[in-house]
Amino acid sequence: MNLALAQLGRQLAAIWKQLGLNQRISVVLAGAVVVGGLVSLVLWSHRTDYALLYGRLEDAEAAKVLAALDDAKVPYRTGQGSIYVPAAKVHQVRMQLAAKGLPKSESGVGFEIFDKPNFGISDFVQRANYLRALQGELARTISQLDEVEAARVMIVIPENRLLTDNTRRPTASVFIKTKGLTPLSASSVSAIQFLVANSVEGLQASRVSVVDNRGNVLSQEAEGDSVAGLTATQLAARKNLETYLSKKAEGMLEKVLGPGQAVVRVSAEINFDNVTRTEEKLDPDSQVIRVSTLNDESTDTSNSGGPGGVPGVSVNAVTDTNATTTASTVAVNKSTTKKKTTNNQYDFSKTTSSMTQLAGGIKRLSAAVFIAARTTGSGTNRVVEPRTPEELQKLRRIVQSALGIVEADPQRRDEIVLEEMPFNDALEVEVAQQLQQQERRQFWMELLPKVAYPALALGVLVLFFRMLRRTADETIPIGVPLGYGNGHGNGHGNGHANGNGRSKPALTRSAAGEEEVLSVEALNQLIRENPDNMSQAIRAWMLRGRAND
Repeated sequence: MNLALAQLGRQLAAIWKQLGLNQRISVVLAGAVVVGGLVSLVLWSHRTDYALLYGRLEDAEAAKVLAALDDAKVPYRTGQGSIYVPAAKVHQVRMQLAAKGLPKSESGVGFEIFDKPNFGISDFVQRANYLRALQGELARTISQLDEVEAARVMIVIPENRLLTDNTRRPTASVFIKTKGLTPLSASSVSAIQFLVANSVEGLQASRVSVVDNRGNVLSQEAEGDSVAGLTATQLAARKNLETYLSKKAEGMLEKVLGPGQAVVRVSAEINFDNVTRTEEKLDPDSQVIRVSTLNDESTDTSNSGGPGGVPGVSVNAVTDTNATTTASTVAVNKSTTKKKTTNNQYDFSKTTSSMTQLAGGIKRLSAAVFIAARTTGSGTNRVVEPRTPEELQKLRRIVQSALGIVEADPQRRDEIVLEEMPFNDALEVEVAQQLQQQERRQFWMELLPKVAYPALALGVLVLFFRMLRRTADETIPIGVPLGYGNGHGNGHGNGHANGNGRSKPALTRSAAGEEEVLSVEALNQLIRENPDNMSQAIRAWMLRGRAND
């Protein structure tokens, strides 16, 4: 093994001696580039990947976390309130810091405050601890929302007294720190209000105030059953209906005309009255006897013959005159009376209906529709081509069907206005051009590193080959001073052995004595000793001869 390495070293040394100066410089530079690339690759492969440990920490909490990392001898990096540690140690470091209570949560303590038994504390302290724990738990829950970075909750509960005061009710305030610059949505605000209200006994959602970190009051102050609350609800319902109908019509038109070629705005009048109507109808044609009463009366009157008149003395006394009067008395009258009465009570067919009309019915719809005019060409050659009345009428019917507008109903008096006009899209075109420029710039910025590095490597390789081609050929001295061949300077062309036992090349002089001539034996000897240099010298000699010709 040592002999092989020694032989390889001698061969490399021999090759190095045969190289010219430019070739040696090229080999050294190429070796340095290769070694530098290998070292860079090794260092890059062994670099440590850092991952986020905690972000957006307060300065005080970040300082405590960094002190703990220094004690644990964990490498870290910091930047803009964020702390980074090696990716393989993220979870381990988090658990270690959590065991030390770092970082502390801004939401305060929760119900773990009651984990430790506290004997002998007063009722006031117990009540304060409960309120503190409730506030902390609510703050932690609210902080779980995607839009919320941190939250604090303050609850005010009236004290229990012997005399109850109905005017004093629980209230709550919630402070929200949002993520980024995006404001908290209305649905999230309502969710926070109902979450806090349902967690505190006797608390209403309307009595929960929500404020963000920019000083904006996000909650509605009016109660739901008040006039202001109803007005806000009605306005929200009307706005939602108008937005829904507008988007519905715009979506249908954009399928036909293209995106951004139509604008629809709808105005809706909604009936917010709650009406309960009870109606009763009688049908006289369908009568039924309910009660029938029959009264039958009969009266008989009869008188028999005999003295009549008023009883008295003259009647009882029998005289001639009295006898004559009695004989002339008129006979007795007899009368009979019969009466029959029928009383009937009838029931008629009756229909009773009760109808309750809830709020939310549409009283009137009106829509304004703008359609972009068709254009041909671009730039200064842009020409507007108006649509035909038939096409506009088709678009009008599309919008009318989508919105449910009934223009023929005189009670609703619906209206739709459709106009075609060119849109001012200069700003849109400018923004589109800027976006295209940014996309092209980003494309080239991403493509440049991918192309530059291979191009640089190819350039270095081409430069290396050009340097090799431009390297001057190493020439050998063909001509040898006169007398060098025989060692005596007699000029006969005979050589002898030198001190090393090797014969010097023999030189001969021409008849004119002006130039030296290399003999065939000397040329063969030079070729045997250094074939590479001799081949280069012969090639250069042939090229010079061809150039002279």
